[in-house]
Amino acid sequence: MEVKGKIYRVAGPVVTVVDLNTKMYDVVKVGHEGLMGEVIKIVGNKSIVQVYEDTSGVKPGEPVENTGLPLSVELGPGLLESIYDGIQRPLSVLKEEMGNFIHRGVSADGLSHDRIWEFKATVKKGDIVKPGDIIGTVQETANIEHRVMIPSNTAGGEIAEIKSGNFTVVDVIGKLKDGTELKMAHKWPVRMPRPVQKKMAPKTPLITGQRVLDALFPVAKGGTAAIPGPFGSGKTVTQQQLAKWSDANIVVYIGCGERGNEMAEVLNEFPELEDPQTGRPLMERTVLIANTSNMPVAAREASVYTGITIAEYFRDMGYDVSLMADSTSRWAEAMREISSRLEEMPGEEGYPAYLSARLAEFYERAGVAESLCNKVGSITVIGAVSPAGGDFSEPVTQNTLRIVKVFWALDSKLSQKRHFPAINWLNSYSLYMDTLNPWYTENVAPDWNDLRDKAMGILQVESELLEIVQLVGSDALPESQQVTLETARMVREIFLQQNSFHPVDTYCSFDHQYKLLKSIMYYGDTAQKHLADGAMVKDLINMESKSELAKVKYEENFDELLTQVMSKMETEFANIGGGY
Repeated sequence: MEVKGKIYRVAGPVVTVVDLNTKMYDVVKVGHEGLMGEVIKIVGNKSIVQVYEDTSGVKPGEPVENTGLPLSVELGPGLLESIYDGIQRPLSVLKEEMGNFIHRGVSADGLSHDRIWEFKATVKKGDIVKPGDIIGTVQETANIEHRVMIPSNTAGGEIAEIKSGNFTVVDVIGKLKDGTELKMAHKWPVRMPRPVQKKMAPKTPLITGQRVLDALFPVAKGGTAAIPGPFGSGKTVTQQQLAKWSDANIVVYIGCGERGNEMAEVLNEFPELEDPQTGRPLMERTVLIANTSNMPVAAREASVYTGITIAEYFRDMGYDVSLMADSTSRWAEAMREISSRLEEMPGEEGYPAYLSARLAEFYERAGVAESLCNKVGSITVIGAVSPAGGDFSEPVTQNTLRIVKVFWALDSKLSQKRHFPAINWLNSYSLYMDTLNPWYTENVAPDWNDLRDKAMGILQVESELLEIVQLVGSDALPESQQVTLETARMVREIFLQQNSFHPVDTYCSFDHQYKLLKSIMYYGDTAQKHLADGAMVKDLINMESKSELAKVKYEENFDELLTQVMSKMETEFANIGGGY
């Protein structure tokens, strides 16, 4: 018999229900329109529900029905190329049904139940399978093979029957001896991390094609990074660059509470982008979750969990996944709003006392792991933080920095000077450097780590010298320090600055990064030696080849032009005299 409760009180997205038997995190349908909500607190006969939709017009006395299930996502073929809202409703399906504005109380399956997929079984009758084992494959997109697994929350056993062929995700493709039906899709509760055999230390960098990140502050595959910065400093563009160019197999992009026009840009741009790894459309390995700032606040929290659960699913298949959350501040603001409506004791700046626990819970789901089917995959989580007024001492930024290992500090002063990416090289850090050094030595160049350390040293010396320059001017400095300042300027303007909207400069391979940085360091070292042998500092600073070096990064025939520029630089040094 169907049991229904009734609404006792409505406070924005928080609804109090009486006479309904519920468990924590049960999904319920609220009011006559059946708005989707989730139980977040139980006090005696009252269940407190956060509703994922607008509650305008909902009033006390309306019925509430309990589904008895936690908030879950549907996992299976069809996830890639999809654009979802925060609770995994496909926006394309909703648009077909009701146009550009989503009506309340509408539900849609996360995966298409009509689309036919070609399933190829990789097990046979009589095989013993356990939870997480791969039982077959589906070619989901041109370059991504979807591995169909036994759900981790089933018992496993002996295969009684299995068949290859064309099926929908809800068709039965096989059975276990105990009668358990096998399908290509299954559901998983978003708040429950998917189980793995073991987690391992990250040892490989996530290659992003962004020079300041790859060279100075790398993040490992399976690592965690934060991009805090004030408004207009380039958080969203940086995250979009990472989504476009990182060498992960799968990208999950969560627009959590971002402005509608920014999400519209992403939704319009991503389907047009070409994947640099395959030459195919980038959307073929991307899942987008759009939850804009004017959508109900409760759905922001759900969007983050929806995204990380989808990422874990692909990790379990053995893929490297990069997840972008833009931005976790909006998620925290949603928590603060819900917490205040629950009349909980506020913590610092009104955020709930459990803010740091929730952030840690989210970031801890990143990592390199060996899945139940013995495949190694990773999830790299990169979260943007939007501190009000660019104040990094506020709670969300501080609690995030306690958890993550990479800090990319965006600086409004750099963005005002039109230096992009506006990542401050003096405030940022990466704790993966020592772990990744052996990889760089083996895969980039034996002297890469020394080059990078030298460049960072020059930038730090520059910051000290600039304080003197502001007082007495650069001409008052010793000549060797003037050359150091010029070398630092070249590192900043030629190497660190990168144009994300330029067709060539938007992505820079490690090979090009190494050659460009080596060329700048060659200039600095050679200029210092010529200076020691009596060369004039103005001649060294006014070399034509320096300005030509700045243009090389924008050209497609990079190697050819760089060789010409370096040849010209050697000729100029020889004409200046001194040195070697």
